[in-house]
Amino acid sequence: MKKWLLAIGLLSAANVALACTAVNITAKDGTVIAGRTMEWAFDMKWQINSMPAGTAFELSAPSGLKLPAIAQKTKYALVGISPAVLPGAPALLEGQNSAGLSMSANFLPGFTEYQTVSAADKHYVSILEFGTMVLGMYATVEEIKKELPQYKVWYDSSLPAGPTPPWLHFVLTDPTGASVIVEFVGGQMRLHDNVASVLTNSPTYDWQITNLRNYLSLSNFARSSVDINGQNVTEIGQGGGLMGLPADYTPPSRFVRAAYLRHFADVPQTRAENVQLVAHILNNVDIPKGVAASKDGDKVVSDYTQWVAIKDLTNAQWHFTNYQNRTTYVTIDLKSLFESGKPGAWLVDDLPYPAANVTQQLLK
Repeated sequence: MKKWLLAIGLLSAANVALACTAVNITAKDGTVIAGRTMEWAFDMKWQINSMPAGTAFELSAPSGLKLPAIAQKTKYALVGISPAVLPGAPALLEGQNSAGLSMSANFLPGFTEYQTVSAADKHYVSILEFGTMVLGMYATVEEIKKELPQYKVWYDSSLPAGPTPPWLHFVLTDPTGASVIVEFVGGQMRLHDNVASVLTNSPTYDWQITNLRNYLSLSNFARSSVDINGQNVTEIGQGGGLMGLPADYTPPSRFVRAAYLRHFADVPQTRAENVQLVAHILNNVDIPKGVAASKDGDKVVSDYTQWVAIKDLTNAQWHFTNYQNRTTYVTIDLKSLFESGKPGAWLVDDLPYPAANVTQQLLK
């Protein structure tokens, strides 16, 4: 109990950048779509990075151990998103590789404790290198479950962190629809099957699943009427079965909201329907500037939805938008990027978001 109280206290102190939401859905035609929102209170200069197969990277240990950096080359081409405010190699918090494996990193403050690397360890990776390693080297969730536990994943103050330390957990999903959560709690790596197909933030994934039991009375059907002393009282509108669905922006509430909306929504038939359903669910956790505010000293800061990625794991295509263009998406053909064999980097806010005006077409 004391550990949980301490974690809750730390979570209260770390009250910024807590609002990411991820959801994945498989359509009846087999198309797997994984979408996520990225919320933050600071401008992180988000950057899309394209890395061809064979891109060199390193796996490092804490400097005090004097262990050698392990040189690697990516087995798969990948596209990932990193905060460009951090120096050095891109620290990927989002991405997809040419095998169709998807990764989304969400904040888990107050509960994350990374692993301790010893001088005897042979497999180690810093949390800032983790995303490149996973997307660069693995194709399936089955591989990840088998291979990832051999690594020690670490973080210390020698690594750049930006405005907030990288307390992260991850959801990894492959084109079969298999999905796993990776967390670091109590100095241990924990893997959870993503049974809800949803991830938000703190507390840990097992707690979020248990918390869903508090909402078992929710339904997509409402009682249409009731007789009270001979008076027939009817419902005033549909949707009453979801009375009690939490509407705030805390991670547990967003987890419940996304999980139940996903559960009750009609299963999409096609890829196009699947993309739209994921977008509709993510719209329910979108945060406008100013509504989720806190104080950093005397300064008021506010989490807001800085960008949204909707990833087609079956057809290697992304739909992407940022805060300023929330009603429109650009489409990125990952297959073309992968096949080009060329590296590249583009700031998220500089993408050519569409601003089509069809008025003249309507007047013809």
